[in-house]
Amino acid sequence: MGREGAASRVGMLFQHGALFSAFNVLDNVAFALREQGTLPPEVVRDAALVKLQMVGLKPEHATRMPADLSGGMVKRVALARALIMDPPLLLLDEPTAGLDPSSADDFVALLRELHAALGLTVVMVTHDLDTLFALSTRVAVLADRKVIVTGSPREVTHYPHPFIEHFFLGERGQRAMAPVDTAVTAKET
Repeated sequence: MGREGAASRVGMLFQHGALFSAFNVLDNVAFALREQGTLPPEVVRDAALVKLQMVGLKPEHATRMPADLSGGMVKRVALARALIMDPPLLLLDEPTAGLDPSSADDFVALLRELHAALGLTVVMVTHDLDTLFALSTRVAVLADRKVIVTGSPREVTHYPHPFIEHFFLGERGQRAMAPVDTAVTAKET
C-alpha cells in the first residue's frame, strides 16, 4: 500500500493540537479530506461538522480561529481532525497535557466514549497517571532507553524496577490508582 493508504488509516492527536493558525476550525478539521480531492466541498464540510459534533463542539464553533479557542477546545478540534478519515488507529501524544483537572476528566470521558463507539485502537503516550489508569488496558513502560515491562496497568505496577516504584508507586501514583483499586475491589465482591 502507498503512503496515502497508510495516512488514512492513522489519526494523530498532537500534544498541543498542531492546528493551522490561518485556518478556522472547520477548515482545520476538513483539511485531510479536502486535500484528497475526491469528494465535493459540501460533503467535506458536512463530514467535518459531524466530526465536530462527535467531539462535543457545536456548528457555531466552526468559524472560530484557533487563537480564539480554549485549551480544551483546541484538543477537541485536533481530535475531530484526527478522526476525519475514520481511521481504525488513533495515536495520542499527551492527550490531557495543559488541561485543568476538570477539562482533562471531560476529555478522558470523551476519549472513552469514542473508543467504545468507533471501535478504535488507541495508542497513547502519557505521563498523566490519572489518564493512564482511566483509559489503558495495556501499558508499555519505557525506562533505561527500552521497554522494561508491558501488561495491564495493575501488572506493571508490580514489576520490580526503581522507575516503576518511583513513578507508579509514589504518592502521586497511589492517588491515581485509588479509583482503580476501588473498582477492582467492587468487581471481586
